[in-house]
Amino acid sequence: MHADPRLALARGLIDRLDAGIVALAAARRRAVALAAQVKPQGLGRDPDREAAVHRHAIGVARDLGLPRPTADGLLDVLIADACALQGFSQQGLSQQGLAAARTPNEHAHPELRPMDTQWPYRFASHLPHPSRLQPLLSRLPRRLHDAVFEHLAAAAMKAPTVTGEFAFLEGRTLGITVTDLGLHWAFGLRGGRLVVVGDAPEAEVRGTATDLLLLASRSEDADTLFFQRRLVLTGDTDLGLHARNTLDRLEWEQLPLGPRILVHRAAQHAAAARAAWHARRQAPVMRDEPAVPDQ
Repeated sequence: MHADPRLALARGLIDRLDAGIVALAAARRRAVALAAQVKPQGLGRDPDREAAVHRHAIGVARDLGLPRPTADGLLDVLIADACALQGFSQQGLSQQGLAAARTPNEHAHPELRPMDTQWPYRFASHLPHPSRLQPLLSRLPRRLHDAVFEHLAAAAMKAPTVTGEFAFLEGRTLGITVTDLGLHWAFGLRGGRLVVVGDAPEAEVRGTATDLLLLASRSEDADTLFFQRRLVLTGDTDLGLHARNTLDRLEWEQLPLGPRILVHRAAQHAAAARAAWHARRQAPVMRDEPAVPDQ
């Protein structure tokens, strides 16, 4: 029986990737040794830093479709190696303490995640409120808005549309309104295709661009967003909930990698921008600024 030549090709690729992973681990170890040389004397393990490293890696893993337990396991091994290199005890931090540290502090800025959003946060602190973009967006042709939305939505939902998971939308109409940007779309299935339509929506979800991105990227739980009234569902709630539950059942890894990375990164940066805007708003006012609605 002849072996499929693709098996040998795949195994060769795995071997080369394994070698690359080991080479990267060795390079990381040298970077750890350099950091250890310049650390203040007597500085031991830093649980906040370890938690930040984990959260950063989890964000990258999510973008690339790597399961979280796999990413966490890899980071645990690498951090253990770094501790051994620096002579730190492996028992210095409990697993419960590390797990708590890996969870962002919801009482500080819940949308900020160290390392993931440092430069977007600094950049966003100088940006105007999203509502200031409404006049510009309103000047763009409506057909352009619709074409962009239809293309992105159809690409992201291609697999579940083909498999029939969205068949209940045939002839039905859902709406999305981005309140702070003044954007609105009504869409549904027509002839098996996900398209923007001119019909009035039977059910509509309303929310800010940031909250809708957080929902789409699975960065925030839908129930939490609706319970906090950051998202509002109007009209035929049965249809809206059916659509939401169908989306919830879809595996994140089923979605195309490109749109998945785009949506996830956009959600992170939008959340960082909102946190920066709130921080600036709460700082002492140095000049008169017109009041604008919350994001």
